[in-house]
Amino acid sequence: METTTIDWTCKNTWTQSAKNTSWCLLGCSIGDFGTILFFQLTEIPFPVLAIMILAIINGLVTSIILETFILIRQNLSFNRALKTALGMSFISMISMEITMNLTDYLFMGGAILTWWIIPIMLLVGFVTPWPYNYWRLKKFGINCH
Repeated sequence: METTTIDWTCKNTWTQSAKNTSWCLLGCSIGDFGTILFFQLTEIPFPVLAIMILAIINGLVTSIILETFILIRQNLSFNRALKTALGMSFISMISMEITMNLTDYLFMGGAILTWWIIPIMLLVGFVTPWPYNYWRLKKFGINCH
């Protein structure tokens, strides 16, 4: 079995992986926050866990839509852009979504947005997958933007 050592000190890779993680965070947070805000404003009685699961699913969907749009703007065909967006790391997106919602749950009791929890959720959502995205970029040269 071949062992590859990753250089964790590459500023360029950290910068590029931060950019990739930021785009993913933007896409995920649109669907996630939108779902939570919808239930918060409409006061529709729905279980907190169900709202959070729906928020995670919607976050994944909006992230894929945003990634597809970005890739189309970089002259990829729709089919290729969608395939690339779907092939991106779901590990990264799911870890981002779960930690954002877990943070909301731990601080607010779940499915509640306030002015001060959103930056914390975004920070946690960014920091969680960032090292993985660095590793993936360094090891495989996979860059989604």
